[in-house]
Amino acid sequence: MTDRDLVGSAHSPFIAAVLRSETPLIMEVKRRSATGADLTGGRSPSELVRLFEAADAPCISVVSGRWFGGDAALVDEVVRTTSRPVLQKDFFMRREQLVAAHRAGVSAVLLTAQLLHRDSLKALVNHALDLGLTPFVEVVTLQEIHDVPRAESCVIAVNNRDIRNKEQGPSNLDRSHDLFGAVRDTGTPLPVSASGIDSAEAAAALLAVGYRGLLVGTALLAGEGLHGRWGSAVTGARGNAS
Repeated sequence: MTDRDLVGSAHSPFIAAVLRSETPLIMEVKRRSATGADLTGGRSPSELVRLFEAADAPCISVVSGRWFGGDAALVDEVVRTTSRPVLQKDFFMRREQLVAAHRAGVSAVLLTAQLLHRDSLKALVNHALDLGLTPFVEVVTLQEIHDVPRAESCVIAVNNRDIRNKEQGPSNLDRSHDLFGAVRDTGTPLPVSASGIDSAEAAAALLAVGYRGLLVGTALLAGEGLHGRWGSAVTGARGNAS
């Protein structure tokens, strides 16, 4: 780890876990897509968590938003099943939601810059850090990147999809490639590319650019699975970028 990494991860188990991992994939438990399609393949949330752990996921993401079939019970099951840091993805808009997440035992919370006024984002980042939660701030524009407060204590994640249309439609991986320099320059210890990463080759390319972590959902459960090309491609790319 660099000096920046050590500072950023000092109070964040979530950041530290991803930075230490040779397989920096934040693997996601999501019940269904925004169109209503089942994404679990008949597996329970606990089964998915154990599958991700076996694939050396440093952290687990759980989507609790109603759009995607999530709820508080899903978060509770994931937290009970794993000892690894958990990211809760939902539309966090109020301090009370952050308090509930803290009580549920998660380590990090999603804050979507596209949906928050700059002052609201600042307040929520401060509240999260006061509670010991790591802000996982999703961005899609240069202005949103520049507006992230206390970036040295946050994860900054470029979303390759558009939350305003419920993340339907094709992904835009060029966004992550184009915005990486600006994300890096904020001082965040953990720049992440999130969503829409559907192949091992795409994942390796993003890590080669310099992203320190990737958030990947159902693509990991298809094709050659978690122990095939994904693992070798990601580990190799991480090593080459170090």
